[in-house]
Amino acid sequence: MQFSFDFKRNFLPLLALFVLLLVLMPRGAKFNYDYRKGTAWEYDDLVAEFDFPILKSLSELQAERLRPAEEAVPYFVCDLEAEQRHIDSLAARWPFLLSRTLKEEFLGLVSAVYRNGVVPEDAFDPAKHPVIYVERSKKWKEASLETAHSPLKLASSNVMTPAQARSYVLRQIEMPIEGLGLDSLYAVMGIPELMTPNLRYDEVMTELVRSEQSGVVSPTLGIVHFGDRIVQRGELITDDVLRVLDSYRTEYEARMGALGGGRLEWAGHGIMALALVVLFYFSILYSNPRILPESNRFLYLCLVFAIASVATFLIERLDPGYLYLVPFTLTTLYLVAFFKWRVVLPVYVVSLLPLLIFAHGGMELFFMFLVGGVVTMFAFKFFNRGWQQFLTAFIAFCAMALVYLGFRLFLGDEQNIFRVLLMLFIGSFLSVAGYPLIYLFEVVFNLVSGSRLMELCDTNNKLLRELSEKAPGTFQHSLQVMNMADAACREIGADVLLVRAGALYHDIGKMANPRCFIENEGQFPGMKPYHEGMDPHDSAVQIVRHVPDGLVMAEKHHLPRIVREFIRTHHGTSCARYFYTQYLNAGGSPDREADFSYDGAKPYTREQTVLMLCDSVEAASRTMKEHTPEACDELVRKIVQGKITDGQLTDSAISIKDLDTVQRFLGKYLSQMYHGRIEYPKLNRSVARGIPRGR
Repeated sequence: MQFSFDFKRNFLPLLALFVLLLVLMPRGAKFNYDYRKGTAWEYDDLVAEFDFPILKSLSELQAERLRPAEEAVPYFVCDLEAEQRHIDSLAARWPFLLSRTLKEEFLGLVSAVYRNGVVPEDAFDPAKHPVIYVERSKKWKEASLETAHSPLKLASSNVMTPAQARSYVLRQIEMPIEGLGLDSLYAVMGIPELMTPNLRYDEVMTELVRSEQSGVVSPTLGIVHFGDRIVQRGELITDDVLRVLDSYRTEYEARMGALGGGRLEWAGHGIMALALVVLFYFSILYSNPRILPESNRFLYLCLVFAIASVATFLIERLDPGYLYLVPFTLTTLYLVAFFKWRVVLPVYVVSLLPLLIFAHGGMELFFMFLVGGVVTMFAFKFFNRGWQQFLTAFIAFCAMALVYLGFRLFLGDEQNIFRVLLMLFIGSFLSVAGYPLIYLFEVVFNLVSGSRLMELCDTNNKLLRELSEKAPGTFQHSLQVMNMADAACREIGADVLLVRAGALYHDIGKMANPRCFIENEGQFPGMKPYHEGMDPHDSAVQIVRHVPDGLVMAEKHHLPRIVREFIRTHHGTSCARYFYTQYLNAGGSPDREADFSYDGAKPYTREQTVLMLCDSVEAASRTMKEHTPEACDELVRKIVQGKITDGQLTDSAISIKDLDTVQRFLGKYLSQMYHGRIEYPKLNRSVARGIPRGR
């Protein structure tokens, strides 16, 4: 069946897709070199075209920003008031018998020690913090701890512990007047206890400076200058070379992006956007062209493609690392809900192409999400209800994680593996959170999902209850056809749920005039047959109108289009042969066959074809006089051959192999449905007389 390109239905949505892709495509040139760690550089020598910094890796930056608090440089504040109190106390305790000059020298030494600073014992570890900062009179200076226990000389940048300060002062006083035993005198006077620390650890300032420094960690390790050779042909790409190449690529794309927006770049993006849109269109055309004239289904596919593309481009601009977090596998669920595999797979592959073309590491991402999507499609067939959707998400995560780990082992890159796996895990389960949007799409685009079909197959719904009340014979016929079509579709792998819904509603038009159809005459006892004495042409008109009547009822009750198609195609364009034969036998003209034909459409799907055959077989089987396997096979063969001869299967997608399978199966099914019963033996009268009554 051929379809022409419809401007309104097809061109305008495709044009909108083209504009959307063109606007969102990332600006700037892409670094057109493919390289990985552990392999040789396959291109010519790469020379820097500009100065650029060598960037630290993300893990290095994080490690520097998360330095432990104990590695921070300690800050100390000098307590000037406490210092003066200590000096005054020492002066007051000085023995008045000793030389005044010696007292002034002693107090001068103490003041010099305090000016440098006395810190508490074990205030910090000199091995970890060789430098500290000391604040005195609102001025900061660098200092270090005196290493000698009894220093001979006081450096201006050295601080001391109380024990070092006492030893230093005592040693300096005793040097000119040895033998006086000043240390014993100091001890008696309690002077050592007055040599206490004047520096106090400032925890607030230390933490504040540490926090500020962690936020301004330098992201670079050095600079490569213009004209320097980055890598030469055949050189092995080590960690250091890889770091420089990544830094050059980052700077190159940033510079080209800043210069982006030129005419040539816009032209290139236009070509790429056009190519993606054309591929998307042809993926539908060659998988199921019948979607193209159906505006709702075509627009829905455009929306799904747009969602995947927009997610790729926006996340790529924000932070390419977060692409692992995007639930691309959700796209397959949005497609599987309303379309078959032959449509889902090509459309999904095309929707991933922007990822392959524009994203960093696009090949890895494309292949990983392609595998994840295919696995999701397969798993969802078995685990699609309630909590089972979480199982589908977990299976998809396992598949993508294996592919990702395979790439990491292949490339020899073990950085950020757990971070990426965590994002893949979260992204996989986001698909469960996004799945309920299907019900919104179902309403907005007037589509039908598996859950919707299950609701339609519930015989307790309003329309089917009305059918069972107004036309019970037709309702029973529909149930028989449903069971027969269900079993036949299972044999050829067709959509069972869809054909069940189609079979239940294919004859709802008979409710408009149930007496017209013989299966309902038992509902009207005492009334003469409806067609008795009626002109064959008028009878045929009443018979064939149940198709348009059914379409009107289906529209009124908002049945999905895909279900309404079973009403329109279950008789195709065939002729009401019974009344047409009566008409010819009465001398009618053969040229009026069209007046006896259904104004429907020929079946074009496998499910519609199976329903047409099952409908005819079930109705014809009621006229059979015997139901032997041979008779059943012959009946089915005649019906199938008659449909072929009448041209009713010319548009059908069913293959010859599937048609043959259905024909053989229906013959077998019919013979089993009318299987013979065992005839119970009659009891002899003589035996019956000897049996007591009530037994």
